[in-house]
Order: sequence, then structure tokens, then C-alpha cells
Amino acid sequence: MPRVSRLSVAPVKSLRLVHPEAVVLDAHGAVGNRRFYLVDDDGRVLNGVRHGRLVAIRASFDAAADRLRLTFPDGRDVEAAVEVGASVTSPFGPGRTVTGHLVEGPWAAALSAYVGRPLRLVRVDLTHGLPVVSPVSLVAAESVEAVARWSGRDELDPRRFRMLIDVDGCRPHQEDEWIGARVSIGEAVVRVVEPTARCGTTQRDPTTGVNDVEVLRVLKGYRGFRPGGRTLDLGVYAAVERPGTVRVGDRVEPL
Repeated sequence: MPRVSRLSVAPVKSLRLVHPEAVVLDAHGAVGNRRFYLVDDDGRVLNGVRHGRLVAIRASFDAAADRLRLTFPDGRDVEAAVEVGASVTSPFGPGRTVTGHLVEGPWAAALSAYVGRPLRLVRVDLTHGLPVVSPVSLVAAESVEAVARWSGRDELDPRRFRMLIDVDGCRPHQEDEWIGARVSIGEAVVRVVEPTARCGTTQRDPTTGVNDVEVLRVLKGYRGFRPGGRTLDLGVYAAVERPGTVRVGDRVEPL
């Protein structure tokens, strides 16, 4: 029986993943996931493809107290209450934008010094985080293991794929068979919509951000491009049909 083996969220987009024992899914995905994001001087949303070192920073957000803490690789903590300033709207994917408010306080200076260029921290206006069409991502551990074996590696850290839900107890790529189906995950029900197209972030070590494995080349050799398209896929996206809590160890059952 497939079960949830790990949950992964990022309070700040592109920073290190954290692994709660449970998440609440609503129509917009995991509550609190990617509640904050980073923009450059031109207002563009930053991601791990361009700035992989960001993944070495750990974020912790206390929603009840409205306090954000960033822990840098040298052990330094930058923490304060969140206070917002001016509104900012940024491009976020083809034909989409995201609107938030610049966060005042010590974080922008600390992040800019770390990356070596001006950055600003933004809180999404939507309480659930960044807007996406199919906000639940899922991959089977056995799928990642199959990719690793094909590439001649003993293992490939699943965290580099930055999926919300990791599942074990499947056949390799069994999750692809769920596309179009409703799937029960803990208290929630999702509808699996499409494969997850992979990007260059997968090529970075999920702890250090160092570009260390040519994952896209591996996927191209292992699976090829999506039929009729030009994407390299691993895992699936899903939309939430019934909100609910998902916990590590919960069953994952196609309905």
C-alpha cells in the first residue's frame, strides 16, 4: 500500500525545504507553503535555478506570532516580526503575475549580502502562498530510485525534486498511472492532473545548492521528452478536490 513518506514545504520560495509531520491542504495547496518569495531590483521572482546557494538558508515562520527567522549556513539567525511596506507585482510564469508586499526589516540586507546582489523579501498577499493551478506535487520514491539506478548511482536525493509529497510503496512511475484519477491522501482527496516538468533546480544539491548532478541529461536519456512536447518529467501535479490534513504515514489510494 502506498503511503506518504515525507512532506516538504518552503516558507520562503527557493530556500531550504522543511519537513513537517503534517500539512493542511486546501484548494490552493499546503497552507503556508511559499508564503514569502524573493525579488531582484527589477521585481523578478528569484528561483533556485539562478541562485542555487539560497537553498542553504533555512526559513522558519511562526504564523501565530507573525515572526520569520532565517538561519544562514554559518549558523547566524536573522529574526524579527514581519512588517510589510509597499505593494509589488511581479511576473510569475507565462501570462501570470503575483502580488505581495515588501517586507521591512533585516532580511533584505542579509540576503543581499549572502547572494552578492540586491534582493528584497516579499510576502504574498494570498494567505496560502504563491498562486499555482495544480498546487500539489507528488513523486514515488521508487521512481527516483529507478532514475538513480539507470544513471549508475546508488541513490539520488529526492529532495532535489522539491515535491510536496513523497510516497513509497509504489512501482516505479506508478504515480503517472494516476493522471486523470482522484486519489485519497490522508483526509484529503486530490485529482492528479499532469506530469511534473523538471527544471534546472533538480541539478543542485538540496543542502548546498551546488550544481552536482546533470539530472536533466539523465532524465532525457532515461525517459526522453514528454510525448508531443519538450519537457522532461518526473512526478505529477494534482489539484485539491477535498481539503484535509495529510500526515506522514497516511495511505495514498486511487479512488
